Amino acid sequence: MPLKIIVTAKQVIDPEIPRSAFKIDPTQKRVVVPSNFPQVVNGFDEHALEAALRIKDTQEARVTVLAVGHNFSINVMRKVLAMGADELVLVQDALFEDTIDSGVTARVLAAAVNKSGAFDLILCGRQASDWDNAQVPLLLTEELGIPCVNIAKKIEVRDGKLRVERVVPGGHEVVETPLPALVTVSNELGLPRYPTLRATMAANRMRPTIWKLSDLALEASQLQPGLELVRLFIPTHERQCEFVEGKDEEEVARTLVLKLREAKLI
Repeated sequence: MPLKIIVTAKQVIDPEIPRSAFKIDPTQKRVVVPSNFPQVVNGFDEHALEAALRIKDTQEARVTVLAVGHNFSINVMRKVLAMGADELVLVQDALFEDTIDSGVTARVLAAAVNKSGAFDLILCGRQASDWDNAQVPLLLTEELGIPCVNIAKKIEVRDGKLRVERVVPGGHEVVETPLPALVTVSNELGLPRYPTLRATMAANRMRPTIWKLSDLALEASQLQPGLELVRLFIPTHERQCEFVEGKDEEEVARTLVLKLREAKLI
């Protein structure tokens, strides 16, 4: 039996867009997606997919990418197929447009995982580049009742067991756990593979599977956020620049120290 690996992915605003293009709608409390900058697959999720594909390079495995959202760009999400994933499943529903709660996302992902059937391993990016919460993978393990190893730099499957090198301050540690399990993957894994032209053309001919909430037997009443977003805003930064002058370097240094003391910086 091939190893069944599920990789979670998220479509996000390109973190490389100019700061001037990033806007907030304070009334609706949401980020305004720039129409002239295409969204991308979350970078850490690409690392998770790369980890899955490295396992697939060494043994028989089937890799399914699973994403939850409300307005997917198929051309963007097809990148995971071009990288080497066997299947792409998009859970898309208008309800998710106003839902930012990590618990809700984890609940939907858990329902989608259960609908997809038995699995051996779930790989997630360590966090998403838009909200940087790093909560969904941990909540997903609670929903599924499986072990979790976070911030991995290397993943191996041997004799039905999972061996993970995880990043810790000052080095790394090695842990083992039985399958099924969930692992969050960090960028210390190394660069994800770049899709070839032939793989990209093949991916363009593949059709993703699209599910709605009704396909997961979930009702809107089950997806009430436990988090209330009170305010969303872009912080402002004020800077002041003052040139310290004096007749020589000693006087400049003395004046600078006095000013730093007045500002209670030293």
